[in-house]
Amino acid sequence: MRYKDVFKTPTPVKITGRTSTITNSFVNSIIPSIEPTEEEIKECLEILGVEPNNLCCAYCGDKATEWDHLRPLVKGKKPTGYISEIRNLVPTCGKCNQSKGNKYWKNWIKSEAKLSPKTRQAKDLDKKIERLERYEGWGSVQPIDFKEMISEELWNQHWHNRDKLHKEMKSCQILADKIKTQIEKKLET
Repeated sequence: MRYKDVFKTPTPVKITGRTSTITNSFVNSIIPSIEPTEEEIKECLEILGVEPNNLCCAYCGDKATEWDHLRPLVKGKKPTGYISEIRNLVPTCGKCNQSKGNKYWKNWIKSEAKLSPKTRQAKDLDKKIERLERYEGWGSVQPIDFKEMISEELWNQHWHNRDKLHKEMKSCQILADKIKTQIEKKLET
């Protein structure tokens, strides 16, 4: 065995590698959150077959640590129109939430994606999918056209601010690359 086989240098981080995080922040910052009632939470958990005193992931069955948006909030760097409300949220574990990202749950759950329920061999996956399909049909969840709800000027300013920040990040990355190059040259001598 070679020692190099067990070692992996951490992936270098780039300032510009965070633009999707910034975009998600710009979308999430305008998304309303509606607090559910006790009855809505009860109904949600019943449809999903999840016990409130043993909250488990609706996707894989592991212990739930958070709630995931069943329908993504961001797609193509724009808001989808879905919001944070009980009919668009399911209990999930961190592995599933991270793996799913902004993918449609039904395409992802049986995919070969890293950490998907299929690749982790989740038990009773077909039963979970059936419950999620029933849950998806619960209520009348429709995307909202946020742009029509506010002035065009305000909407455009919000996205202009995001674009300015992305541009500034590119400028910062150019400077960071120069600094890194100089440091690397000094280390070589």
